[in-house]
Amino acid sequence: MPLPNTMTAVLLTGHGGFDRLEYRDDVPVPRPATGEVLIRVRASAVNNTDVNTRTGWYSKAVRGDTNSAAATGYDGGSDADGGWAGALHFPLIQGADCCGEIVAVGDGVEPSRVGQRVLVRPMYHPARSDDPDALATFGSERDGAFAQFATIEAEQAIPVNSPLSDVELASFPCAFSTAEAMVQRANLGAERVLITGASGGVGSAAIQLAKRRGAHVTALTSPSKAEALRALGADVTIGREEALPADAFDVVLDLVGGPRWPELLDALTTHGRYVTSGAIAGPIVELDLRTLYLKDLTLTGSTRQPPSVFTDLVGYIERGEIRPVVAKTFPLHDIHNAQKAFLEKKHIGKIGLSIP
Repeated sequence: MPLPNTMTAVLLTGHGGFDRLEYRDDVPVPRPATGEVLIRVRASAVNNTDVNTRTGWYSKAVRGDTNSAAATGYDGGSDADGGWAGALHFPLIQGADCCGEIVAVGDGVEPSRVGQRVLVRPMYHPARSDDPDALATFGSERDGAFAQFATIEAEQAIPVNSPLSDVELASFPCAFSTAEAMVQRANLGAERVLITGASGGVGSAAIQLAKRRGAHVTALTSPSKAEALRALGADVTIGREEALPADAFDVVLDLVGGPRWPELLDALTTHGRYVTSGAIAGPIVELDLRTLYLKDLTLTGSTRQPPSVFTDLVGYIERGEIRPVVAKTFPLHDIHNAQKAFLEKKHIGKIGLSIP
């Protein structure tokens, strides 16, 4: 079947409010370059990074939480560092989550890949970079899955064999790879772990991935979501406003930050490990260095992922060791309401997007 010349897509035209997301039906269909594949996108999902990028929250000039200007954008932000890796090029097609089918390949890619059902590795080392620490995100440093078609380097499109639906599969890449990278960075075993932001996409993924390793999981969440998180595998839940037990956890997986951050270190045992990959309650925290050195704690940031994290994840999916958690699905043209539902934080897991 010949490819169309234009497609529907959501364009992010700059940092700001929902009005910066424009649904268009006249966007040129990309063509795969050498070493790339073209994917017919079947489904995507909403992530914190989509909202953070739109609002410019990643700018060092912004000190507030991720929700405080989610509808309007941050006036104090800067285009020079509004993306997580710095300045972005607009218009941009966002969408870090992608489930789809390869429909064309560029030079140097086996034609037999056409027809494969794939998930896109959302964070990866760019093939053309000589910097070993260089990192790109699908939907940030290059156009992503909020469109009918997308291109990606062939090695970042990972075949998946699963009976799950497209939307269910699209709920995995960004959240679960972030959570799995945190779990692996912590070298989590059959230990006591505290997970903050446990009802969100990454937090609910971390519950499943920690239980898969035999950990005893305590989830920090609102009381209304406690039962659902226990059904996912949490052994214990603690309300967001409740005091944390001191010296109770070997590992903390934190996605929240904010004013209660010092309590997380108090909750760690001696030689405890803290790993963070988010700060939805605020990026600026107070650290008592005495807590850090007297308890011999290890504090770790988690963004970069070895390629094996994602292939491990696909293996878990194919073997049925983890399950998707999709709260609701919106059509792509309803992206504004999808993000509004995401920001209300009434759901557990992911908000899916179906692509026309």
